[in-house]
Amino acid sequence: MFVAGTETSLALLDWCMVELIRNPMVMEKVQSEVRRIAHGEEKVKEEYLGKLSYMKAVIKEVLRLHPPASLLLPRESLQDCQIQEYNIPKKTRVLINVWAIGRDEDYWKDPHEFKPERFLGDDVDYNGNDFHYIPFGASRRICPGIQFAISIIELALANLMYRFNWKLPSGISCDGMDMEDGAGLTTPRKEKLYLVPLAI
Repeated sequence: MFVAGTETSLALLDWCMVELIRNPMVMEKVQSEVRRIAHGEEKVKEEYLGKLSYMKAVIKEVLRLHPPASLLLPRESLQDCQIQEYNIPKKTRVLINVWAIGRDEDYWKDPHEFKPERFLGDDVDYNGNDFHYIPFGASRRICPGIQFAISIIELALANLMYRFNWKLPSGISCDGMDMEDGAGLTTPRKEKLYLVPLAI
């Protein structure tokens, strides 16, 4: 439970910051939205989260490209069955590769590009209703902490965008950033992210 509740959220927040620093125009849009909605407040409050539609699209796009768990928990077939031309024997273990589904060209236009706008005005969500987008799983085995995780990520990211401007340390460029996934139960970025916060 601790790994599921903390390590995945940390990995997702890290990937959000990586994609935002690599896409300064997207970061500027997120900061503009957050600062407009929470203007004059000391911090972004939970009641403002529902109004941050562009930031939510950014998080959805990060979940598509970098799901915190690349493989969902294994499933096992209860009986012999046939799916298309494949015979699946009883007790076959099935692993769902969410990482590959999020990059499937049959469902996503320009699947390897970071484009949060694809989720604006789109009904696709991560609640298990759209099988081409299931970062939290689907059906009875969907992640029970989905709402908690999303609320924490939205609140943390909104406050990071609200209170600071961000830049890479001197000598590091976006072009030189390693975007390879790390190994483990979750899929954080292989290299650590170092950013410099600038007070506004």
